This record gives sequence, C-alpha cells and structure tokens, in this order.
Amino acid sequence: MSQPPQHQNPPGSTAEMTPRPDHGEESYKGCGKLTGKAAVITGGDSGIGRAVAIAYAREGADLLISYLDEHEDAQETQRWVEKEGRKCVLVPGDIGDPAHCRAIIQKAVEEFGRLDILVNNAAFQMVRQSLEEIPDEEWVHTFNTNIHSQFFLTKAALPHMKPGSAIVNTSSVNSDKAPPSLIAYSATKAAIANFTASLGQSLAEKGIRVNCVAPGPIWTPLIPSTMPEEEVKSFGQSVPMKRPGQPKEVATLFVFLASDDASYVTGALYAVTGGTPVL
Repeated sequence: MSQPPQHQNPPGSTAEMTPRPDHGEESYKGCGKLTGKAAVITGGDSGIGRAVAIAYAREGADLLISYLDEHEDAQETQRWVEKEGRKCVLVPGDIGDPAHCRAIIQKAVEEFGRLDILVNNAAFQMVRQSLEEIPDEEWVHTFNTNIHSQFFLTKAALPHMKPGSAIVNTSSVNSDKAPPSLIAYSATKAAIANFTASLGQSLAEKGIRVNCVAPGPIWTPLIPSTMPEEEVKSFGQSVPMKRPGQPKEVATLFVFLASDDASYVTGALYAVTGGTPVL
C-alpha cells in the first residue's frame, strides 16, 4: 500500500495527512505499568510522540508534552491523555535553546512534584541531495533539535530522577544506514545511539536506565513535510514488510523501556524497522 503524493510545510500537521496515522487511539489497552509516574515527552504533539503519550496515559502516567508550535496537534494529544483521567501539561517552544530545556524540566517538577521518565523524541530532518545544498543554519538547527536538546534536557532532569527512573531516546534506522540524502539527520541519530550507550553505563549504578528506540519508516507529519512528493508516495516500500509503520507500532516499546519490565535493560538500542537490520 502506498500513500498519495502530498506535501506540507515543516513541521507538518496530522490533520492534513492522507491516510491519517494510527496512534493507538482506539486500540491501545493499558494495564497500569506506569501508575503514579510522571513523564516528559518531547515532540509529543504528533507521530510517535502522540502514540507514546496515549500509551503512557493509559498505563497511568501524568505527562508534560513539549512541542514547537503545532498547537492544534498538541491539543489533540492533550485531549486523548485527559480522556484517561491523566494530567497533561503543554509547553511550546524550541528545545534547541538550553534555557527552554531547563524550563521544561522545572515545569514538570512544579506540576507533578516528581520526574520519573524522560522521552527525548523530538526531531527535525530535511532531504537534501548533496552536502552543498544544506544551509549552514539548517545543519545547526538539526543538531540543536535532535541531539543537543537531549543533552540539555537530560542534564536538567537527572537531579530530579530517582533509582527506577528511565530515559528513552529516539534514534533511527538511519543511525546505521546513513542515506546520502539525510546527512545531517543521520549524523545526529548516530550520535543519539552513542549518547544512549555511554549514558546508560554512566548511570547504571544510580539505578537510572537509558535506552533508545531506532524506528524505520514510520508514517508521521515529518514525512510529507520534509520529503519530495514522489518519495512520500513510495515511503516504506523498501523494507521487507513493504509498508510504513504506524506510530502505535513503536509506542509499545517505549512503554516497556519506561516500565519495571525493563529493569535489567540499559544502554541498549531497539530497532522497529519493518525487517531492516540495524547492527
């Protein structure tokens, strides 16, 4: 199955996508794995972030959703979270700014009195056919959003995290495959994988676990807003399963890694790629 050709301006809108992504709105069933927990999710307005937010809420967590400026998408995520009787705080702004990252964590602690889970999920990409085509500002923005923010947020969060807390980062299959049209994005995703492995070792004795998820082609607003229309049409067709994944198909792994079920898992990378190996 292919998507019709379509294009949006970055960062994209869920409502304008055809077909609409499945975030598990009607299918995810919680069982209390995160009862009493408080989580921060960056990029929680749409895509994988929204699917994780819905799943975490149904598992019993209160949430702070960080997003750039996609207010309608963020409010829709908030609606689903609050439908489960959980608290959902929305904080717009640029996570490439260290001060904003510190403010996000401070807001979460003020609202919830604790911080148990940090999901570093927000990301930016743009397809470019050569290095020369990448504007200097876009290169810096990609690194600020994708990897520098993870450093800023994690550094701010750690003083508030107790043993049993979890950090889950979103890497990508491109950390390993490195397509030539996504030079900046792929470099940041490789950095995230190594950041996760190093930090997982560093924090192991403190009882704070750090892992990352490496999705393959997942149908989110990032795709029609950053890829040429013809590539959008064939998006996901090159993997062994011959289709893009849905955000809900990634979210369950974020639940596992944040829960006590993963109590002996840290510094690891988990691939959700439709069959493409990540070594």
